[in-house]
Amino acid sequence: MTYDILLVRVQPGLTLQETLDHLNAGFDADADLPPLRLTGVQRNEWIRILDRVSRDIGAVESEEYLYGLTLETVGPPGRVQLDYCGDTAHIEVAYRYSGPAALEVMELAYRIARIVEDESGLTGHDFEVGQPTRTGDPVKAAVRLSGVSDWAHHHLG
Repeated sequence: MTYDILLVRVQPGLTLQETLDHLNAGFDADADLPPLRLTGVQRNEWIRILDRVSRDIGAVESEEYLYGLTLETVGPPGRVQLDYCGDTAHIEVAYRYSGPAALEVMELAYRIARIVEDESGLTGHDFEVGQPTRTGDPVKAAVRLSGVSDWAHHHLG
């Protein structure tokens, strides 16, 4: 289980929610995912994202899979994973950070989200706490991450 932040390319004339509704209407949970087919523009966005995250944040590991591109931070303050598919992306943080560690890792996640927004034009939203990543407060996200992490530790072991 992970804390997830969603980034999406908002379609012209639609709101973020309308774009998500449109994407979700065409989703079939039983269908195979289509292979990743990035446009040249999307491939260049990914290269800029990788370069900037590496430069501004530090070392990352990157992989290309059949269905998307992934980067993971390496080292402190913790692992943040970004999956990029061209018109959508999402950031995952495991529910294992609490207290000050939760704040550090959520500040990192929000920094990555803002880099993705800058380099790709995608719009990020943290539905866990109901705020956009561009202007949202990582402290609010850290409180949520910490609370769920503490609950899971005490109830699930």
